[in-house]
Amino acid sequence: MAQFSDNHRTGSEAKPLRCAVLISGSGTGMQALLNYQKSKSACTHQTNLVVCNNPEAGGIKIAESFEIPVKILPLPKIEDKIQRRLNHEYQLSKYLEEYDIELIILSGYMRLLSEEFVERWNMKILNIHPSLLPNFPGAHAHRDVLSSGVKISGCSVHYVDAGMDTGQIIAQRKVPVFSDDTIETLSQRVKIEEHILYPQVIDLLSS
Repeated sequence: MAQFSDNHRTGSEAKPLRCAVLISGSGTGMQALLNYQKSKSACTHQTNLVVCNNPEAGGIKIAESFEIPVKILPLPKIEDKIQRRLNHEYQLSKYLEEYDIELIILSGYMRLLSEEFVERWNMKILNIHPSLLPNFPGAHAHRDVLSSGVKISGCSVHYVDAGMDTGQIIAQRKVPVFSDDTIETLSQRVKIEEHILYPQVIDLLSS
């Protein structure tokens, strides 16, 4: 386990660290975290906001079932890519400020954040990636793992910087890779470990 940054508040049962979860898809990782926060006594972190860039994402209903505020924030229809990203992140920042967010948790969020945004939230953004970083970054980690022929994979929780899965690694868990694995079977094995590791890391960070 890497040493944590000290530029965030320590949470407590009375005043848990206020988290926002950013999603793009099914929300299974978010659901595991929400279940953990709900079931654990004296939890030092809580999810106060979910932001989703995909209006069709299954994770929206999951968040609503936990009675957590959800903001749906698709990319604006602006032709200029730089302006589009700036506009999108400006609105995201307004939501984070509105809910007094202290920690951002990426959970299957399929957008790269700009260098300016990451600098404003320096060492306050976490991501979980389905490989043993720095190996196999990017959106197709399981495919790349299987193509490589390695016998061990896993997942990594890391701080987010402006690169693609290049931030400081905090913690990892390993899984075996079998000769008959498919992307689906490997993904399911890794997800089990993701759902254990992410809440543990947020526990340690917030306390």
